[in-house]
Amino acid sequence: MPRSPLSRFFLLAVCCLLAGTAFAAQLTSVDNRGGKGGGAPISVEADRMTLLEKSNSILFTGAVDARQDDVRIRTDKMTVYYTSEEKGKPANDGGDKRKVEKMVCVGNVEITRGDWLGTAKEMTYLAKERQVHLNGDAKAWQGRNMVSGDRIVYYIDEQRSEVVGGGKRVNMTIQ
Repeated sequence: MPRSPLSRFFLLAVCCLLAGTAFAAQLTSVDNRGGKGGGAPISVEADRMTLLEKSNSILFTGAVDARQDDVRIRTDKMTVYYTSEEKGKPANDGGDKRKVEKMVCVGNVEITRGDWLGTAKEMTYLAKERQVHLNGDAKAWQGRNMVSGDRIVYYIDEQRSEVVGGGKRVNMTIQ
């Protein structure tokens, strides 16, 4: 049965946001000993990396290029916030494990996976809420199909996305 344009739109919206969630979901288990908690290796290149122990975060700045499998995130600045280590409570395998709580990318955000591309001024991944937010002139393409608005929110567990105009109208083009 052929898909209607409306069902293709929902498929497009879900697929466009999966790239950001796939990378962020892989970051939900950070093993400081290089363990296999996160699946495929994560590679992050940047001009500078700063560990901010007091705020339990790592800041990458300057031409940030993060990759895992076929997911790639490029941005000006990426901050990864993680849970603090619980003193006196060893991890299941006795190692030092922390989990990502939030990931924030600011400036020229570009997320790619396969044939889709998402862009925005900012991207936020919220691990507990299992949401990805593309904010500020958010756009997503799959092939020649495109959806845009001021903000795109993807609810991972519900497999549902919302595109919000933010004072202007939402735009969708299906080829």
